[in-house]
Amino acid sequence: VQLVESGGGLVQPGGSLRLSCQASVSIFSLYHMGWYRQAPGKQRESVASVTTSGTTYYADSVKGRFTISRDSAKKTVYMQLNNLKPEGTAAYYCHARHVLNNQDYWGQGTLVTVSS
Repeated sequence: VQLVESGGGLVQPGGSLRLSCQASVSIFSLYHMGWYRQAPGKQRESVASVTTSGTTYYADSVKGRFTISRDSAKKTVYMQLNNLKPEGTAAYYCHARHVLNNQDYWGQGTLVTVSS
C-alpha cells in the first residue's frame, strides 16, 4: 500500500489549502482514511478521518474549518483546510487502516506552513 500526499505549501493566516492523498490499493473501500499532523516538537495528532461508509470525524481544533472527503473512483482522500491559523503549521500525513486486519499505513507527509 502506498499513500502519496500533495497540496501542502505556504499560506497566510486565514488562507486555504486542499490536501490530496492518492492510495495505491486494490480495494479502496476496505480502508478507513484519515489525516494526521505533527508540528515541530509535538506529537502526531489526528486531524480528521472518514470511514468506509463516509462517516467523518474531526479534531475539535479544526471543526468548522477543515473538511475531509473521499473519492472511491479516484482512490483519493481530500482535506480542505480553510481559515488556516499559524498553529496549523505542521507536516500532514495521510493514514489508511484496513477494516479487516486493522493494518495501518502512512504517507510520507506534506508540509503546511501558515505564516504572514
